[in-house]
Amino acid sequence: MTDSLAGSLSPDIDGRSRIIERIERDAGVPNLTDVLVDRLAPTDLQSLLLEVYGRRAKKRDPKELIKDHISNRFARPSTASPTRLLEWDHIAFSRLPKVFQPVELSPVCPLGTGSVLSPISQDWTVSTSRNTEIVADSTNVLAIECAVRRREQRNISSGKAASVHLAASHRLLRGQKFGVGPGTRQHFRTFTLCSAGRDPGNLLFETETVGLHIGFYLLALMKFLGTKASLRVTVSDFGSKAARSAVQSGVVEKLQSAHKKIRIGIDQDRKQGRGYYGELCFKIFATPSNGREQELVDGGDVNWTQKLLNNAKERLIISGCGSERLCELFDPAG
Repeated sequence: MTDSLAGSLSPDIDGRSRIIERIERDAGVPNLTDVLVDRLAPTDLQSLLLEVYGRRAKKRDPKELIKDHISNRFARPSTASPTRLLEWDHIAFSRLPKVFQPVELSPVCPLGTGSVLSPISQDWTVSTSRNTEIVADSTNVLAIECAVRRREQRNISSGKAASVHLAASHRLLRGQKFGVGPGTRQHFRTFTLCSAGRDPGNLLFETETVGLHIGFYLLALMKFLGTKASLRVTVSDFGSKAARSAVQSGVVEKLQSAHKKIRIGIDQDRKQGRGYYGELCFKIFATPSNGREQELVDGGDVNWTQKLLNNAKERLIISGCGSERLCELFDPAG
């Protein structure tokens, strides 16, 4: 998804190992990391860390707070316009298909929500001393909520449980350091969708749901951008060298028929997202009246609810739009 962790590079494991070795040597406690990880219960580790940070906080001078507020890349306020973000959220939520239920997420989620479900490093999230992590990708959290709601249905074991469709607008915080430029920041707002259901075969759930997601974004973006930008959609079939007929007819042709002025096509050369998405994925681009094309939306199918519910028949489609990128790149006042 846009601004997602998909396609990110691996962290410097060797460099981190050297740092840990130095810390253990300076502390005079061999295998300190192993002791904390393997011999302390999560609640005991939480108590230890709370005591450490509590003592450190008491030693801080108020002037240090100003210094950190200015220099800490996690603490700086967003430069995006709150009113513009609210305008986009209002349009997006008002145009959600009726099957979607909006969810206001917590700022934190269970420890490992990102790295356990998707192929990313825990380094790319900000873990807390209370065995949680700050939400780095709201689709991971929505996937867990989808799994909970699917499991709570009485007929889940029979395979007849209803599909679950959730939507959220949420500020995310990323641990990995980003460069400087438009759309690159440590925390940012995204609008995300997550749809969970059971596989009826023949890519039916994937194609219908991907079409549902894309159709929503096109309607919302056209309303928000008006005539200021032209939109383009690419669909990639990772499950085949050439796009299968179910993808061509069930997604591309169906959407093109409904949105005749928008370019919608197949992109089998896409590399980003392989190993993250499964069979099917898509991107939506927009071009300002005076500017170059920009990626705004990314989405596709993942196997997270299969893991969460231990059921290979579960299917999940996720997608997201970088709200701040959208609002800043297409600012009518700019």
